[in-house]
Amino acid sequence: MRSMMIKKENEVSYDQRHGGPYDRGQCDSYYRRSFSPHYFKGGTSTSEMVSLGEMTAEQIVAYTAGYNDNERSGFYKDWL
Repeated sequence: MRSMMIKKENEVSYDQRHGGPYDRGQCDSYYRRSFSPHYFKGGTSTSEMVSLGEMTAEQIVAYTAGYNDNERSGFYKDWL
């Protein structure tokens, strides 16, 4: 599986893999879900979910960055 990296304003690169911590943070914010660090070992909802208690510090930072980056962008799902 090829890893896609994204570099944000703080110049830290995060793996943008679908289901990964950064992706999940972005998606939770986009759908206006609460902040709840987690990720999937493979694809979203098609593989084992890893919850906060099982995540490394780096994974939690990546989730947080994804969540905060989307919050700053103001890009949210329009439910209308």
